[in-house]
Amino acid sequence: MFNKRILPRFLTLLLIGTTKVSWSAPVAPDKLVAQVQQAAQQELKRHAELSNWSEPQFDVEVVRNTRPIGPCNAAPRVEAADVRSPARMRFVAICPDAGGWRYDFVTRAKISARVVVAANDLSSGKTVSAQDVLLERHDITGTPDAFSDIAAVQELATRRTIRAGDVIRANMLVAPTLVKRGEPVRIVAKRDQIEVSMGGEALDTGARGATIRVKNASGVTIRARVTELGQVEPVD
Repeated sequence: MFNKRILPRFLTLLLIGTTKVSWSAPVAPDKLVAQVQQAAQQELKRHAELSNWSEPQFDVEVVRNTRPIGPCNAAPRVEAADVRSPARMRFVAICPDAGGWRYDFVTRAKISARVVVAANDLSSGKTVSAQDVLLERHDITGTPDAFSDIAAVQELATRRTIRAGDVIRANMLVAPTLVKRGEPVRIVAKRDQIEVSMGGEALDTGARGATIRVKNASGVTIRARVTELGQVEPVD
């Protein structure tokens, strides 16, 4: 009689124990790699939107982790660890179990987009016009500061000579000098519908938006903001 009463309880405990063990499911490495690759694609799309890349395309490779992947009771999640450089990002895969594992993954991406290139040779100091540039698809993996908007480079000046076909990067351009030290300028003050102007002399060199010193026709030095070629407006 004693054995008959104990046996059902023993079988129940045995089944419970078996069920708990079966919950710890193995994680397929290929499935986890695909999950990391998807997370990398999402980060690249976000970066492309922030950079205004035109028609971006990505080829993502996940560097395989050589460590064996342990079982996990729940679906692992993937989080971004370092995505500052889109060409090489780092992610971490996490098993949410108590005391679960963490695995680091590195992704390498090849990125292309339609970007602004020089249509012809551009000499140093030249102000860029719409006729000087065009859009072409290029590999920009190593040039994340390329432009995809022709309007963004117009009226900027080249820092150095740019050859035809070169991808134009932000560090190649600078705001053009509109006012040079020692040259005459026109000081224009506007308020409501009233406009007053007078002559002056620039005491500094400046591009559009720069604040420089200007000596007005009365000999008084004022602070003025560069607005146009040879024209400024009082700051104070």
